[in-house]
Amino acid sequence: MFVTVLLLLVALSARGGHSEETEEAQRPGHVSVIIVGATGDLAKKYLWQGFFQLYVNQVSRGNTFFFHGGGLSPADKGTPVLFEALKAVSCSKDVSQERCAVLKDQFLRLSQYRQLKTLEDYQELAKHIEQQLQEEGMTEAGRLFYLSVPAFAYADIAEKINSSCRPTSGAWLRVVLEKPFGHDFRSAQLLASHLGNSLKDEEMYRIDHYLGKQVVSKILPFRIENREFLDPIWNKHYIERIEIVVKETLDVTGRIPFYDQYGVIRDVLQNHLTEVMTLLTMKLPKNVSSSEEILQNKLQIFSSLLPLAKNQAVIGQYQAYKSEVQQELNKTKDHVSLTPTFAAVLAHIDETQYEGVPILLTSGKMLDERVGYARILFKNDMFCLQKHNGIHCKPKQIVFYFGHGDLQYPAILVSKNLFKPALIDSDWKEVTEHTDVSVLGLSISDYYVQTPTEQREAYAELISHIFAGRKNSFISTENLLASWSLWTPLLSSLASSFPRIYPGGVDNGGLLDVRLKGRDISYNSEVVIITPDQMGGTSANDFQVMQGKFRSADMVSAWAEELVERLAVDIQEAAEAAVRESGVFHLALSGGATPLALFHRLVLHHFSFPWRDTHVWMVDERCVPLTELESNFHSMHDHLLQHVRIPYYNIHPMPVQLNQRLCVEEDRGALQYEKELSKWVNGSSLHFVLLGVGYDGHTASLFPGSKVSEHGESLVALTESPIKPHQRMSLTFNAINRAHRVALLVMGKGKHELITQLSRVKDNLDKYPVTGVKPDHGTLVWYIDYDALLG
Repeated sequence: MFVTVLLLLVALSARGGHSEETEEAQRPGHVSVIIVGATGDLAKKYLWQGFFQLYVNQVSRGNTFFFHGGGLSPADKGTPVLFEALKAVSCSKDVSQERCAVLKDQFLRLSQYRQLKTLEDYQELAKHIEQQLQEEGMTEAGRLFYLSVPAFAYADIAEKINSSCRPTSGAWLRVVLEKPFGHDFRSAQLLASHLGNSLKDEEMYRIDHYLGKQVVSKILPFRIENREFLDPIWNKHYIERIEIVVKETLDVTGRIPFYDQYGVIRDVLQNHLTEVMTLLTMKLPKNVSSSEEILQNKLQIFSSLLPLAKNQAVIGQYQAYKSEVQQELNKTKDHVSLTPTFAAVLAHIDETQYEGVPILLTSGKMLDERVGYARILFKNDMFCLQKHNGIHCKPKQIVFYFGHGDLQYPAILVSKNLFKPALIDSDWKEVTEHTDVSVLGLSISDYYVQTPTEQREAYAELISHIFAGRKNSFISTENLLASWSLWTPLLSSLASSFPRIYPGGVDNGGLLDVRLKGRDISYNSEVVIITPDQMGGTSANDFQVMQGKFRSADMVSAWAEELVERLAVDIQEAAEAAVRESGVFHLALSGGATPLALFHRLVLHHFSFPWRDTHVWMVDERCVPLTELESNFHSMHDHLLQHVRIPYYNIHPMPVQLNQRLCVEEDRGALQYEKELSKWVNGSSLHFVLLGVGYDGHTASLFPGSKVSEHGESLVALTESPIKPHQRMSLTFNAINRAHRVALLVMGKGKHELITQLSRVKDNLDKYPVTGVKPDHGTLVWYIDYDALLG
C-alpha cells in the first residue's frame, strides 16, 4: 500500500522541565496511532481533532506517522463514518486556509479504517504495520493505542495488543484508557490486575481530561511560582475553606444506561474533583516534571484524608430523572432509581497544615449555570467601620477558574487584597481590560487575572503529553486505588439513601444549599421532597432498630446505617465497662469490606471511645505483606487505626511474614500470635470479637471443608481459602468462643439467601463454619441489616 510519508519531530519534552520519560519519545522513527472505537462520540468530538492538532504542530519535522481507526463494524461500513469525522477537524486561527487544506488532505491520506474485533484482526494490524515499516525502510519509534471503548472491553483488548501488537526493536508501547476505571475499590483492583497481566504500568495512560485543562495543569506551577506569598498563608491559620465545584445545566438524556450505574460521585467527584483536591493540598514537588514525586505526594494526601461517612455527604436527583430512567431503560412507572445526579461532599485532611479546614467537593446536573472552579477562601481579620466596600474588607480568595460561567474563559484569579501573583510562564498573560462581570462575590476588577495566551482543548493537551511520554498528567494504578479506597465506603453507605429531588435550573433556588457543621454537612433547608409512597416502596424511616432471635441467639436488625450506629454504641459500651472493671479492653476485628462503615462510624462519631486503654487484635489475616492493599491489617490501619489515638504497642497485627517469607509452618507464626494473646489477655478471653460471614458460610478465615475440628486446643491456626490469596492465619473457634461477647455482622441483599439457609439448618461446621460460633460463657449477638434479613 502506498503511504504518504510526512516528517514529524517527536514532541519536545514537558514544559517546565525535562524528565526521563521524554527520552524514548525523542527518538526519531515511525509512530503508529491506533484509536479503538474510532467512530464513537468521544473520538468524533475530541480525539481525531486532538491527533490532528498534534500533527499540525509537528508537521515536517522528524518522524513519520500513520493513523488507524479501529471499530467493530466491517470496513465498508466504518470507513465512510470515519472519514466524515476526519473531514470535520479544524486548524487554529494562526494557520491559513490554504495551509489548513493541505494539512487536512495529508492527514486524511495518513488515516485508514480497519475492523478490530477478533485476535486475527489485531494480528492483521500488526502485519500491516510491519509491512509499512519494511516497505518504507523506516525505523519504528512506537505504537500508541487509544481505547475509546467501554471499560469492560479493556482487559480483552489489552490481551490482544500484548499477544499480537507489541513493537519490537526497543520501540515504545503506550495504551490510553478512558474512565470509568472500575465501579468501586474491588472492581478497580480487579481491572488493574487484569490489565497488569498484559501491560506494564508505565505503558498505561489512564486519562482524566480534567488534568488536561489549562488551569488545572497550572495549579502546581502557580503554587511553586508564588510560594513566597503562598507558603505563609497556605495553612489552617489562614484558609477558611476550599471549594471545588463543577456545575452543569444539561441532563443525562442519552447516557442513562451508563449514568444510572455510576451517578455523579463516581462520574465526577471520585476522579476529576479528587485530582484537583490533591493538586491544591499536596506537598509541592521539588521537580514539577517528576511523575514519581508527584504521585508520592498525592498518595500522602490520600493517606491523610479522614474517612468519608454518610454524614459527610448530601445527594440529590433532578425531578425528570425518574421518567428518563423509565423510558431509556424500559422500566415500569413504579420503578425508582436512587442514583444521585447532585452531590456535595465534605472532606478533611488529618495533617497539621490543614487540620480543621473544610474541603467541599460539589457537582451536579441540571443546575443554574455551567461553570467549574476551585476556590481557596481565606480568613479576613479586617473590620471596616465605615467603608464596607473597601478592598481590605472584601473576600480574600484565589480562584482557579476552569472556564464557562460569566467569565467565559479559563483563568487564575487572585483578589487584590492578597498579593499580585507572578506570571506562570510565557504561555500565560495578565488581563488588564475587563468586562463588567462578577466572579464569586467580587467584581472582576477586584482581581489580578491571568489567562492562557491561547486556549487549548484538554484532550489535545493530553494527547501531546502521551506522545511525549509525560506521565504526570495521568492516573497511576496506586493513585487510582487510593482514590477508590477513599470513596468506596461512602458510596456503600449511600447506596440505599433517598436523594433530595430538585426541579432543575434556576428553579432549584436554595434547595441545594448546604450547611457545614464540624465534620458534617447537611442541607440548609429541612424539606421533605419525596415520600415512601412516591418512591414506590418503603423508606428507612418506616423501620426502627428491632431486636429478636436468630439461631437461638440474640439478633439486632435495622437498615444498614442504623445497624452500624447501634453496633458502634454497643462496642463502646462494652469497652467502657471493661475498662471500668479491669482497666483494659481487648477487641478483635475481622477483615474484609463489611466492617469499614463501622470503622468510619467509630472514627467520626465516637470521640470518647477509650482507645488508650484498648488493645486491637486481628481475627484473621491474608498471607501477604502487611503493606499490601489485600492485607486486612492494611485496611484496618487506613480506615481506623491511623485516625484514632491508640498507643502503637496496643496494636497486634498477625505475624504472617517471618524470616522474609509468608505463613511458613516452620516459622511458627500462629504459635507466636497465640503466645502473645495468652500473655496480654487474661485467660485468652477477649472482651469483644467482631466477625463477618462470607457468602459460603465461612467466618474469620475458617472455610467450608477446612476440618476446623483438627485445630484442637490451638487459639491460632494457618488455614486455606478457596480464593486467592489462599493462605490465611486465623483465630480458631477455641479462641473465638472464649470471648465475653461475639458480634456477627451481616449486611447486604447478597447475603439474604445465606441468612435464609442459616435460619433453617442445624450446626454443620463442615458446610457452614459460622455455625461453630457458640461462646462458652459469653454472649453471641447477630447484627443483620434489613437487606440481608428481608431480601
